[in-house]
Amino acid sequence: MKLIIGNKNYSSWSLRGWLAAKQSGLHFEELTVNIDGDDWQAMKREKGEFVPSAGKVPVLWDGDIVVWDSLAILEYLGDKVGRDRFWPKPDGARGMARSMVAEMHTSYLSLRRNCPVNIRGRIAVDLSDETKADIVRILGLWAEARARFGTGGPFLFGTFCAADIFYAPVVSRFITYGIGVPGFAEAYMQAMWEHAWMQEWVEAASAEEWTISQFEVGDKA
Repeated sequence: MKLIIGNKNYSSWSLRGWLAAKQSGLHFEELTVNIDGDDWQAMKREKGEFVPSAGKVPVLWDGDIVVWDSLAILEYLGDKVGRDRFWPKPDGARGMARSMVAEMHTSYLSLRRNCPVNIRGRIAVDLSDETKADIVRILGLWAEARARFGTGGPFLFGTFCAADIFYAPVVSRFITYGIGVPGFAEAYMQAMWEHAWMQEWVEAASAEEWTISQFEVGDKA
């Protein structure tokens, strides 16, 4: 398999696709492209293997099979290795985890725009009321997942699962922009940030030389 991802410092969807590939346990080749670079922009306009994704990342190639969109990649990998690798086993926990992932996939536009992912940044930014509402909603979901299903470990549903994969960029955003969170959320964020795969991603993001000015918002903290 080959996984095409964008800048590790900025691409939240690439982080999700990459974590899903890691969680699958399957071997994959990683190709990182600068989504703001001239070569990538030209490649998107050409006919070829990148066309099915409309030039967006991540893209998973598995032989002749092409899967794009991070949630589709996670579900495709789940079909290959077994869904229990990605989702909690109890019906109640699995139902909530699926709902949280779906909500993350389609919602929180204000948070995304107000606080773009910038792994290596430490930035002060004025939060809009809409962004604050997004943050409150996310913290409420985290609290419910931890209280109802999190007794088996430090992650949202105890053990690392799809919900953690999809909220990983949110953890990064909260750290980058110094978002104050209650103690339970701080403990969860620490567990996520210290996860070996997250540290691998963070180290690679820190080593990148690419800079995209539109994501360098706010004032340096």
